[in-house]
Amino acid sequence: MRMGNGNGCVYKMKDKRRKPWRAVITSKIEFDDSKGKALQKRRVIGNFETQKEAVEALAEYLKNPYDIDANKITFSEVYERWSADHFKEIVPSAARTWTSAYSYFKPIHDMRFLDVRPNHIEGCIKDANVGGSTKQRMKSLCNMLYKYALKYDIATVNYASLCDSVKRGKPQIIRIPFTDDEEKVLWENVDFPFVDMVLIGIYSGWRPQELAILRIENVDLDERVFSGGLKTDAGRNRSVPIHDKIYDLVKKNYEKAVSMGSKFLFNDENGQQGTFLTYDKYRGRFNKINKKFHLSHRPHDTRHTFITKGKQAKMDEYLLKIIVGHEISDVTEKIYTHRSMEELRNEIRKIK
Repeated sequence: MRMGNGNGCVYKMKDKRRKPWRAVITSKIEFDDSKGKALQKRRVIGNFETQKEAVEALAEYLKNPYDIDANKITFSEVYERWSADHFKEIVPSAARTWTSAYSYFKPIHDMRFLDVRPNHIEGCIKDANVGGSTKQRMKSLCNMLYKYALKYDIATVNYASLCDSVKRGKPQIIRIPFTDDEEKVLWENVDFPFVDMVLIGIYSGWRPQELAILRIENVDLDERVFSGGLKTDAGRNRSVPIHDKIYDLVKKNYEKAVSMGSKFLFNDENGQQGTFLTYDKYRGRFNKINKKFHLSHRPHDTRHTFITKGKQAKMDEYLLKIIVGHEISDVTEKIYTHRSMEELRNEIRKIK
Protein backbone atom coordinates (compact mmCIF):
# COMPACT_ATOMS: atom_id res chain seq x y z
CA MET A 1 0.00 0.00 0.00
CA ARG A 2 1.51 3.30 -1.11
CA MET A 3 0.96 6.57 0.71
CA GLY A 4 1.54 10.07 -0.62
CA ASN A 5 5.01 11.03 -1.83
CA GLY A 6 7.47 11.07 1.04
CA ASN A 7 4.98 9.49 3.45
CA GLY A 8 6.36 5.95 3.31
CA CYS A 9 4.52 2.78 2.48
CA VAL A 10 3.27 -0.59 3.74
CA TYR A 11 4.08 -3.86 1.96
CA LYS A 12 4.03 -7.60 2.50
CA MET A 13 7.36 -9.40 2.52
CA LYS A 14 7.66 -12.49 0.31
CA ASP A 15 9.30 -14.85 2.78
CA LYS A 16 7.22 -16.64 5.39
CA ARG A 17 7.32 -15.02 8.83
CA ARG A 18 4.97 -14.39 11.74
CA LYS A 19 4.86 -10.65 11.04
CA PRO A 20 4.97 -10.33 7.23
CA TRP A 21 3.67 -6.74 6.96
CA ARG A 22 6.31 -4.02 7.05
CA ALA A 23 5.83 -0.27 7.50
CA VAL A 24 8.65 1.97 6.20
CA ILE A 25 9.20 5.69 6.05
CA THR A 26 11.34 7.76 3.70
CA SER A 27 14.22 9.18 5.73
CA LYS A 28 15.95 11.08 2.91
CA ILE A 29 16.33 11.30 -0.85
CA GLU A 30 19.75 11.00 -2.48
CA PHE A 31 20.72 11.45 -6.13
CA ASP A 32 22.43 8.37 -7.67
CA ASP A 33 24.86 9.58 -10.33
CA SER A 34 25.30 6.11 -11.79
CA LYS A 35 21.56 5.70 -12.37
CA GLY A 36 20.94 9.34 -13.06
CA LYS A 37 17.95 9.59 -10.73
CA ALA A 38 16.93 10.34 -7.18
CA LEU A 39 16.52 7.36 -4.83
CA GLN A 40 14.60 7.19 -1.60
CA LYS A 41 16.42 6.03 1.52
CA ARG A 42 13.97 4.21 3.75
CA ARG A 43 13.92 3.23 7.40
CA VAL A 44 11.80 0.48 8.89
CA ILE A 45 9.21 1.51 11.47
CA GLY A 46 8.35 -2.09 12.29
CA ASN A 47 6.97 -5.47 11.19
CA PHE A 48 3.35 -6.44 11.92
CA GLU A 49 1.03 -9.44 11.69
CA THR A 50 -1.65 -7.65 9.66
CA GLN A 51 -1.77 -4.97 7.01
CA LYS A 52 -4.10 -2.92 9.21
CA GLU A 53 -1.57 -2.84 12.09
CA ALA A 54 1.19 -1.73 9.74
CA VAL A 55 -0.95 1.06 8.25
CA GLU A 56 -1.95 2.27 11.72
CA ALA A 57 1.70 2.29 12.86
CA LEU A 58 2.74 4.31 9.81
CA ALA A 59 -0.15 6.73 10.29
CA GLU A 60 0.76 7.19 13.97
CA TYR A 61 4.36 7.91 13.04
CA LEU A 62 3.32 10.49 10.43
CA LYS A 63 1.01 12.10 12.96
CA ASN A 64 3.63 12.20 15.74
CA PRO A 65 7.16 11.43 14.44
CA TYR A 66 9.51 9.80 16.91
CA ASP A 67 13.05 8.45 16.94
CA ILE A 68 12.80 5.09 15.17
CA ASP A 69 16.00 3.93 16.85
CA ALA A 70 14.76 4.81 20.33
CA ASN A 71 14.21 1.14 21.14
CA LYS A 72 17.93 0.52 20.60
CA ILE A 73 19.26 3.30 22.87
CA THR A 74 21.20 2.10 25.90
CA PHE A 75 21.26 3.48 29.43
CA SER A 76 24.67 5.03 28.72
CA GLU A 77 23.47 6.69 25.51
CA VAL A 78 20.54 8.30 27.33
CA TYR A 79 22.97 9.56 29.98
CA GLU A 80 25.31 10.97 27.32
CA ARG A 81 22.44 12.80 25.59
CA TRP A 82 21.04 14.13 28.85
CA SER A 83 24.39 15.24 30.26
CA ALA A 84 25.35 17.01 27.02
CA ASP A 85 22.44 19.40 27.65
CA HIS A 86 22.34 19.46 31.44
CA PHE A 87 26.04 20.08 32.03
CA LYS A 88 25.86 23.33 30.05
CA GLU A 89 23.71 24.81 32.83
CA ILE A 90 25.74 23.79 35.89
CA VAL A 91 29.23 24.34 37.27
CA PRO A 92 31.94 21.64 36.90
CA SER A 93 31.76 20.61 40.56
CA ALA A 94 28.04 19.81 40.22
CA ALA A 95 28.67 17.92 36.98
CA ARG A 96 31.21 15.73 38.77
CA THR A 97 28.59 14.61 41.31
CA TRP A 98 26.31 13.40 38.50
CA THR A 99 29.22 11.69 36.74
CA SER A 100 30.11 9.93 39.99
CA ALA A 101 26.51 8.79 40.52
CA TYR A 102 26.38 7.47 36.94
CA SER A 103 29.55 5.38 37.44
CA TYR A 104 27.77 3.18 39.99
CA PHE A 105 25.26 2.06 37.35
CA LYS A 106 27.98 0.23 35.40
CA PRO A 107 26.09 -3.12 35.46
CA ILE A 108 23.32 -1.58 33.30
CA HIS A 109 25.35 0.86 31.18
CA ASP A 110 24.98 -1.31 28.08
CA MET A 111 21.36 -2.36 28.66
CA ARG A 112 18.67 -1.04 26.35
CA PHE A 113 16.96 1.76 28.22
CA LEU A 114 13.60 0.16 27.42
CA ASP A 115 14.69 -3.01 29.24
CA VAL A 116 15.67 -1.28 32.48
CA ARG A 117 13.27 -2.02 35.33
CA PRO A 118 13.00 -0.95 39.00
CA ASN A 119 14.87 -4.05 40.19
CA HIS A 120 17.88 -3.08 38.03
CA ILE A 121 17.95 0.45 39.41
CA GLU A 122 17.44 -0.69 43.01
CA GLY A 123 20.10 -3.37 42.64
CA CYS A 124 22.73 -0.87 41.51
CA ILE A 125 21.87 1.54 44.29
CA LYS A 126 21.86 -1.13 47.00
CA ASP A 127 25.14 -2.65 45.80
CA ALA A 128 26.95 0.71 45.61
CA ASN A 129 29.43 0.95 48.48
CA VAL A 130 28.65 4.61 49.17
CA GLY A 131 26.82 6.73 51.71
CA GLY A 132 23.15 7.60 51.80
CA SER A 133 23.56 10.98 50.11
CA THR A 134 25.27 9.41 47.08
CA LYS A 135 22.60 6.72 46.86
CA GLN A 136 19.98 9.46 46.80
CA ARG A 137 22.00 11.19 44.10
CA MET A 138 21.86 7.98 42.07
CA LYS A 139 18.09 7.86 42.48
CA SER A 140 17.80 11.52 41.46
CA LEU A 141 19.93 10.86 38.38
CA CYS A 142 17.59 8.08 37.26
CA ASN A 143 14.57 10.35 37.72
CA MET A 144 16.22 12.98 35.52
CA LEU A 145 17.18 10.40 32.87
CA TYR A 146 13.60 9.12 32.73
CA LYS A 147 12.27 12.67 32.51
CA TYR A 148 14.55 13.18 29.51
CA ALA A 149 13.58 9.80 28.02
CA LEU A 150 9.86 10.52 28.34
CA LYS A 151 10.33 13.91 26.65
CA TYR A 152 12.00 12.33 23.62
CA ASP A 153 9.80 9.20 23.39
CA ILE A 154 12.62 6.89 24.46
CA ALA A 155 10.52 5.56 27.34
CA THR A 156 6.86 5.52 28.29
CA VAL A 157 7.13 4.81 32.03
CA ASN A 158 9.32 6.38 34.72
CA TYR A 159 10.53 3.22 36.43
CA ALA A 160 12.78 5.24 38.75
CA SER A 161 9.67 6.59 40.48
CA LEU A 162 8.69 3.02 41.38
CA CYS A 163 11.88 2.36 43.35
CA ASP A 164 10.25 2.68 46.76
CA SER A 165 12.96 0.86 48.66
CA VAL A 166 15.54 3.60 48.01
CA LYS A 167 13.35 6.56 48.84
CA ARG A 168 14.31 8.62 51.84
CA GLY A 169 13.40 11.99 53.17
CA LYS A 170 15.78 14.91 52.89
CA PRO A 171 18.06 15.13 55.91
CA GLN A 172 17.29 18.06 58.14
CA ILE A 173 20.12 20.55 57.95
CA ILE A 174 20.23 23.08 60.75
CA ARG A 175 21.40 26.51 59.61
CA ILE A 176 23.01 28.74 62.23
CA PRO A 177 23.53 32.43 61.46
CA PHE A 178 26.85 33.98 62.48
CA THR A 179 26.66 35.85 65.79
CA ASP A 180 27.93 39.41 66.19
CA ASP A 181 30.90 38.09 68.19
CA GLU A 182 31.78 35.56 65.48
CA GLU A 183 31.52 38.23 62.81
CA LYS A 184 33.83 40.44 64.87
CA VAL A 185 36.42 37.65 64.91
CA LEU A 186 36.22 37.46 61.10
CA TRP A 187 36.71 41.22 60.68
CA GLU A 188 39.71 41.11 63.00
CA ASN A 189 41.24 38.33 60.89
CA VAL A 190 40.13 39.44 57.42
CA ASP A 191 43.58 38.70 55.96
CA PHE A 192 43.23 34.97 56.68
CA PRO A 193 42.52 33.17 53.35
CA PHE A 194 38.89 33.44 52.23
CA VAL A 195 37.64 35.17 55.38
CA ASP A 196 36.87 38.14 53.14
CA MET A 197 34.72 35.88 50.95
CA VAL A 198 32.77 34.74 54.01
CA LEU A 199 32.13 38.36 55.02
CA ILE A 200 31.04 39.26 51.49
CA GLY A 201 28.56 36.39 51.64
CA ILE A 202 27.22 37.64 54.98
CA TYR A 203 26.55 41.11 53.55
CA SER A 204 25.25 40.13 50.11
CA GLY A 205 23.17 36.98 50.46
CA TRP A 206 24.86 35.19 47.57
CA ARG A 207 24.92 31.41 47.75
CA PRO A 208 28.51 30.15 48.18
CA GLN A 209 28.36 28.48 44.78
CA GLU A 210 27.16 31.74 43.22
CA LEU A 211 30.01 33.65 44.87
CA ALA A 212 32.57 31.13 43.61
CA ILE A 213 31.74 31.79 39.96
CA LEU A 214 31.10 35.55 39.99
CA ARG A 215 32.91 37.08 37.01
CA ILE A 216 34.70 40.41 37.19
CA GLU A 217 32.83 41.50 34.06
CA ASN A 218 29.69 41.38 36.23
CA VAL A 219 31.15 43.55 38.98
CA ASP A 220 30.53 47.29 38.56
CA LEU A 221 32.57 49.11 41.20
CA ASP A 222 31.40 52.55 40.03
CA GLU A 223 27.71 51.63 40.39
CA ARG A 224 28.49 49.42 43.42
CA VAL A 225 26.62 46.38 42.13
CA PHE A 226 27.48 42.82 41.15
CA SER A 227 25.38 40.37 39.11
CA GLY A 228 25.04 36.61 38.78
CA GLY A 229 22.99 33.82 40.33
CA LEU A 230 22.02 30.17 39.94
CA LYS A 231 19.40 27.57 40.84
CA THR A 232 15.98 29.18 40.17
CA ASP A 233 14.42 31.53 37.63
CA ALA A 234 14.14 34.16 40.37
CA GLY A 235 17.77 33.64 41.37
CA ARG A 236 19.45 33.68 37.97
CA ASN A 237 20.89 36.86 36.49
CA ARG A 238 20.03 39.03 39.46
CA SER A 239 21.84 42.20 40.51
CA VAL A 240 22.81 42.82 44.14
CA PRO A 241 24.02 46.15 45.57
CA ILE A 242 27.49 45.98 47.09
CA HIS A 243 26.99 46.82 50.77
CA ASP A 244 29.21 49.64 52.05
CA LYS A 245 30.82 47.36 54.65
CA ILE A 246 32.20 44.98 52.01
CA TYR A 247 32.91 47.41 49.16
CA ASP A 248 36.65 47.55 49.91
CA LEU A 249 36.81 43.73 50.10
CA VAL A 250 35.10 43.38 46.73
CA LYS A 251 37.38 46.03 45.21
CA LYS A 252 40.48 44.30 46.57
CA ASN A 253 39.46 40.95 45.06
CA TYR A 254 38.53 42.66 41.79
CA GLU A 255 41.95 44.32 41.47
CA LYS A 256 43.71 41.08 42.41
CA ALA A 257 41.75 39.16 39.75
CA VAL A 258 42.66 41.74 37.11
CA SER A 259 46.36 41.55 38.03
CA MET A 260 46.20 37.73 37.81
CA GLY A 261 44.43 37.83 34.46
CA SER A 262 41.51 35.91 35.93
CA LYS A 263 37.91 36.17 34.76
CA PHE A 264 36.58 35.45 38.24
CA LEU A 265 36.25 37.69 41.29
CA PHE A 266 37.48 35.01 43.70
CA ASN A 267 40.49 32.82 42.99
CA ASP A 268 42.38 30.03 44.69
CA GLU A 269 45.89 31.44 44.28
CA ASN A 270 47.58 28.32 45.68
CA GLY A 271 45.33 25.80 43.95
CA GLN A 272 47.15 22.76 42.56
CA GLN A 273 44.57 22.38 39.78
CA GLY A 274 44.34 26.01 38.75
CA THR A 275 43.02 29.16 40.35
CA PHE A 276 39.36 28.53 39.43
CA LEU A 277 37.38 28.30 42.67
CA THR A 278 34.82 25.49 42.75
CA TYR A 279 32.28 25.04 45.52
CA ASP A 280 34.20 22.00 46.78
CA LYS A 281 37.40 24.05 47.04
CA TYR A 282 35.59 26.84 48.85
CA ARG A 283 34.01 24.41 51.28
CA GLY A 284 37.49 23.08 52.10
CA ARG A 285 38.79 26.62 52.74
CA PHE A 286 35.65 27.37 54.76
CA ASN A 287 36.32 24.37 56.99
CA LYS A 288 39.86 25.67 57.61
CA ILE A 289 38.33 28.95 58.79
CA ASN A 290 36.07 27.00 61.16
CA LYS A 291 39.06 25.12 62.57
CA LYS A 292 41.28 28.18 62.87
CA PHE A 293 38.75 30.32 64.75
CA HIS A 294 36.86 27.55 66.58
CA LEU A 295 33.63 28.08 64.66
CA SER A 296 30.96 25.57 63.70
CA HIS A 297 29.26 26.74 60.52
CA ARG A 298 28.31 25.54 57.06
CA PRO A 299 29.03 27.58 53.92
CA HIS A 300 25.32 28.40 53.42
CA ASP A 301 25.14 29.93 56.91
CA THR A 302 26.43 33.18 55.38
CA ARG A 303 23.26 33.46 53.27
CA HIS A 304 21.07 32.68 56.28
CA THR A 305 22.93 35.34 58.23
CA PHE A 306 22.20 37.96 55.57
CA ILE A 307 18.51 37.11 55.45
CA THR A 308 18.30 37.12 59.25
CA LYS A 309 20.00 40.53 59.36
CA GLY A 310 17.57 41.79 56.74
CA LYS A 311 14.57 40.64 58.75
CA GLN A 312 15.96 42.18 61.93
CA ALA A 313 16.59 45.47 60.11
CA LYS A 314 12.97 45.37 58.84
CA MET A 315 13.94 45.34 55.17
CA ASP A 316 11.00 45.36 52.77
CA GLU A 317 9.97 41.72 52.26
CA TYR A 318 9.81 41.93 48.47
CA LEU A 319 13.08 43.81 48.09
CA LEU A 320 14.80 41.27 50.32
CA LYS A 321 13.47 38.44 48.14
CA ILE A 322 14.68 40.21 44.99
CA ILE A 323 18.18 40.57 46.44
CA VAL A 324 18.51 36.92 47.51
CA GLY A 325 16.66 35.53 44.48
CA HIS A 326 13.59 34.06 46.16
CA GLU A 327 10.37 33.56 44.25
CA ILE A 328 7.69 36.23 44.75
CA SER A 329 4.17 34.81 44.64
CA ASP A 330 2.29 38.12 44.77
CA VAL A 331 1.27 38.80 41.14
CA THR A 332 1.10 42.59 41.52
CA GLU A 333 4.59 42.75 42.99
CA LYS A 334 6.10 40.15 40.65
CA ILE A 335 4.63 41.33 37.33
CA TYR A 336 3.53 44.94 37.64
CA THR A 337 5.93 46.47 40.17
CA HIS A 338 9.35 47.53 38.88
CA ARG A 339 12.05 48.11 41.46
CA SER A 340 15.08 50.32 40.88
CA MET A 341 18.65 49.59 41.94
CA GLU A 342 18.51 52.68 44.13
CA GLU A 343 15.60 51.15 46.07
CA LEU A 344 17.59 47.93 46.55
CA ARG A 345 20.68 49.90 47.60
CA ASN A 346 18.77 51.96 50.19
CA GLU A 347 17.14 48.82 51.54
CA ILE A 348 20.36 46.82 51.91
CA ARG A 349 21.90 49.75 53.83
CA LYS A 350 19.39 49.13 56.60
CA ILE A 351 21.70 46.29 57.59
CA LYS A 352 24.33 47.91 59.79
